[in-house]
Amino acid sequence: MSVAFQAGDVRIGGGNLFLIAGPCVIESEDHALRMAEIIKGVTRSLSVPFIFKASYDKANRTSVRSFRGPGLAEGLRILKKVKDEVKLPILTDVHDVHDVAKVAEVADVIQIPAFLCRQTDLIVAAAMTERVVNIKKGQFVSPGDMRSAVEKCKTAGNEKVFLTERGASFGYNNLVVDMRSLAIMRRFAPVVFDATHSVQLPSASGDGEHAVSGGQPEFIPVLARAAVAAGVDGIFMEVHDNPKEAKSDGANALESTKLRGVLKELLAVQRAVESARTST
Repeated sequence: MSVAFQAGDVRIGGGNLFLIAGPCVIESEDHALRMAEIIKGVTRSLSVPFIFKASYDKANRTSVRSFRGPGLAEGLRILKKVKDEVKLPILTDVHDVHDVAKVAEVADVIQIPAFLCRQTDLIVAAAMTERVVNIKKGQFVSPGDMRSAVEKCKTAGNEKVFLTERGASFGYNNLVVDMRSLAIMRRFAPVVFDATHSVQLPSASGDGEHAVSGGQPEFIPVLARAAVAAGVDGIFMEVHDNPKEAKSDGANALESTKLRGVLKELLAVQRAVESARTST
């Protein structure tokens, strides 16, 4: 596996479990700041390193009528305010090569969305900023094939790359998680498990032009525990204070009041695995 590296003050690949979390999309400045403070309060009390995540533009929404976010300029202004005032490293996703340079001025981690994980120009542009790059594994890609995505980043001169598993397409409107994927990808990069998108039911709610993705959030803790037991480096969760009113992906977000309990379970699983490993 690749050597460890830093994203802000968070060490990736160093053996300690870290968290990437926040609302799916920036809904407002006040909401982004509030969610950052809430999540930071929980993670600080549990000594869990934390990277704040929110999107300035969700270009891959199911419906043209779905909320996409505040856009590049306003979104980056808000993310910079979160970074400066709440003192957190920032992760956000890019869908267009032309956004990359501006995003790199604010974000500590540039994320390549799952649907774009084979877009060479986008990966190379992100890598050349020298920021940390997170490539989400496409729902249609095998874990072994993600080695090529990692190599695109490294060939561009950037070794600071990790991968995120978010489930694989299982027929229509459903995802499953193959836990072998985590171990396979960890052979060539640090690996994060996306516990909220993995319980998504893509485009499964509504009909036609009003279709949106559904979800099964009750399985977030189940899959997250399994992933930590399998040995991931970090956990990714979209966290919202009122998922039913979220402007994007509320159906598969973790309610913020449940975050502490889930993280305590994950830390207990990690300690149990480490204890078993050292005692053999």
